[in-house]
Amino acid sequence: MKKSNSSKGDLSAQIAASIRDAIVTGDLIVDERLPSETELSEQFQVSRSTVREALKRLAAQALIRTQRGATGGAFVNHLKYPDAYAQQITTSTLLLSMNEVSIATACEARYALERACTPLSAERRSPDHLATMRAEMHRQSQPGLSDEAFCASDVAFHRALVDGAENPVMSYQLAGAVEAMQPLMNMITFTARSRERIVELHTQITDALEAKNAPAADAALIELEAYTISLAQDVLKARQARQ
Repeated sequence: MKKSNSSKGDLSAQIAASIRDAIVTGDLIVDERLPSETELSEQFQVSRSTVREALKRLAAQALIRTQRGATGGAFVNHLKYPDAYAQQITTSTLLLSMNEVSIATACEARYALERACTPLSAERRSPDHLATMRAEMHRQSQPGLSDEAFCASDVAFHRALVDGAENPVMSYQLAGAVEAMQPLMNMITFTARSRERIVELHTQITDALEAKNAPAADAALIELEAYTISLAQDVLKARQARQ
């Protein structure tokens, strides 16, 4: 691990980056114990509180875990894909909000990625994936369901479609696409959309996946994308007219 020559303000970030780089390159392997706080403070020539802050950053990223006791300390964590979902979603949400990505751009990216999963999901989806999708469709049909709950159910439905591909790398990559972009689309279109129409398209997708008919599922996703973009355009035009 390299020593940091940065200013006080970002020392903990620099130390965390140095340790993270060592983990990524394999210089620190899974389950390996990191040097003690005292040893790290001497190595980086900083206070123990700065080292402690760096370790907190790494723990927040699930890159290390801490154990107490005589055999305790900080250890390189075995990072699993689900552990990284939250970071992917947060990063995607921030990028979308800070860069004012248009609804058309978000839709294009999200549905293109989701459609890439469709052939695999049609081939590999389990009964549990299909059951989740049908349970969410039933939930979406409930008349008293709030907009927030409908949005959450919508995300869960598409999450099951993606996870049905049984490819953890794709599931990780699409965590941001589905769970960050979908709420953005729902937020814009929820006042104008027809829940019945969405449930109808969700039914077509689920039936096609159950029948292992990837082209039919793809066609329904294309139709859902067109419907979403059309709704968003109508809503945005109405807002501009009012202004």
